[in-house]
Amino acid sequence: MADTKPRVTTLFSNKDKKSGHLRKADEISSVFDFKCRVASTHFIALAKPNTLFLPRLAIMVAKKTDRLAVRRNYMRRVIREYFRKNKQNITTLDIVVRITKPFIKRDFIAINQEIAAIFLKLVKCHAS
Repeated sequence: MADTKPRVTTLFSNKDKKSGHLRKADEISSVFDFKCRVASTHFIALAKPNTLFLPRLAIMVAKKTDRLAVRRNYMRRVIREYFRKNKQNITTLDIVVRITKPFIKRDFIAINQEIAAIFLKLVKCHAS
């Protein structure tokens, strides 16, 4: 008898997971050309409306921000996780987040609040 496991369905498939990211350079540069920009202590975020039915995200962290790849990856992971959890509140935008100042795990709550404020301002910028 074959072992049949119940199939778990998720809200997003693996294909949708990858389509939620801005991958190509021309997609990212088109967001830079659009004039919806929000800056804060640690981030510069840019947004542009898209014709797709889902928000997409690109995260940029330069080596100049932090030399250690582990820390740069942590910074990306924090932003990506916030984006994933709040995807339903973000309208159909292409968003590019550039990290300008490093942060560490100790600053997690303050950084999460800063990210929330940035994404809220981007949605308002898109609405106007």
